[in-house]
Amino acid sequence: MRLRLLTTAVVTAMALSACGSDAEEPSATADQESDGPATRSVTHVLGTTEVPVDPQRVVTLDTPHLDTALALDITPVGSVHSDVATGFPEYLGERTEGIEPVGTIEEPNLESIAALEPDLILSSSVRHEDIYDELSQIAPTVFTDYTDGWRSMFTTTADALNMAEAGTDALAGYDARVDEVGAAVGAEGATASIVRFLPEETRVYGPETFSGSLLADVGFTLPQLEYDEYSMAYVSAELIDQADADIVFSTTYGDPAATTKDGITAVWDFLEAVPDCAFEVADDEWMLGIGLIGAEVVLEDIESTLNGSDCL
Repeated sequence: MRLRLLTTAVVTAMALSACGSDAEEPSATADQESDGPATRSVTHVLGTTEVPVDPQRVVTLDTPHLDTALALDITPVGSVHSDVATGFPEYLGERTEGIEPVGTIEEPNLESIAALEPDLILSSSVRHEDIYDELSQIAPTVFTDYTDGWRSMFTTTADALNMAEAGTDALAGYDARVDEVGAAVGAEGATASIVRFLPEETRVYGPETFSGSLLADVGFTLPQLEYDEYSMAYVSAELIDQADADIVFSTTYGDPAATTKDGITAVWDFLEAVPDCAFEVADDEWMLGIGLIGAEVVLEDIESTLNGSDCL
């Protein structure tokens, strides 16, 4: 029931937005040909792009944009698969039915994208800046920047879809939900960390990452480390104490045997949270979601994991 609260709020917000669409809808570009589709200007990380007022065939090339479109009840005609999963992120469930795959996040298939005849392409600069010009030749293309945070990415994507007001209302619903979860688990004044095991490296996620920002919003304090531009710190087994906190969440990217997981967990028994307050959570949800639907799932994880525990 809780998992559906924000999604329900989004649908309601869109219904209200539709009632006032005449007032909100930007006017068509002045020099536009009368027989062409109406367009509007959208400013993004790589400039300003004229996009359709009412995009009908959207292609998303990164998970935040797929999540946002679906959260706003827009089903893209095409999207990319992640590197780890054999399909779209599992947490999205049946929402992805009918979406055509157009390659992977690492290698979008330009021919498959063009074949879908999109009228709007959405992605991020960190993923696909090198093919931005090629994508723009296929359809109007809007990019976001990971370093701006997931809320900014959500807002820019919603704007490109001409769903800005519905997006604002949805984020207000998110804010109400984090207050509820924080109070339910008693996060205020407690510490938490997120450790991710990958091949050849271990990361501690900071407050500007997607999952880190959710924990901070709920009320947890995260470790104060020297994070990089993406709010991540890299630790070895000898430095895993930097991840110590009242609560430790961990995820594993791909096959655990091919990551640093075994080496780290073999020596982290001295951490205060281990073993009773160290929780393994789904990488697909906590690391690939980066959007409103993903946030709902993570908040539900936090609440269900910590309610009834003796960790706080």
